[in-house]
Amino acid sequence: MSLGPGAAGEPALRVATVESLGRREWSEVVRLCSAAFSEDFDAIFRALPRTTHILAYIDDRLVSHACWLARRLQPGTHRPLRTAYVEAVATDPYHQRKGYATVVMRRLATAISGYELGALSPATASLYERLGWRKWRGALSIRTDTGPFATPEEEVMVLRLPGSPQLYLDGPLSAEWRQGELW
Repeated sequence: MSLGPGAAGEPALRVATVESLGRREWSEVVRLCSAAFSEDFDAIFRALPRTTHILAYIDDRLVSHACWLARRLQPGTHRPLRTAYVEAVATDPYHQRKGYATVVMRRLATAISGYELGALSPATASLYERLGWRKWRGALSIRTDTGPFATPEEEVMVLRLPGSPQLYLDGPLSAEWRQGELW
């Protein structure tokens, strides 16, 4: 696949739903994320429904990636917000520290602008803080059929989007229960 060059030194970007990824491209995404996180991402991705991916290429080689899926996060007593929940922000180990994840996350912020909120559980917060993401300081929990399940060991960051209501970052935040990683 040739996407053409990005701006000087910038990767060429592609936004694709999981359904539109070909077998070779899907294998590249799994390989890149597995290498970046030192764990097998095939099963992790299979547990994530309906993801949309931002793919960054240099010379037709996948160098960086992020994806999101729709979730419902509820800040305090506010109604649940349609949230773009970001997963698998990864850069090929050989290409790390070259700004590719920044380019991917900037493009992702534009792509999710129709949601009411962006959210993620960071491995490292510094990248996201530079791009306007803020740490949720209040209590975190997962909504279950039997009531809220507290997750005090988790960390979540949010990105205010054009449709975001006023947020109180020190208040509680909950998400719906899901299979696998809760956040």
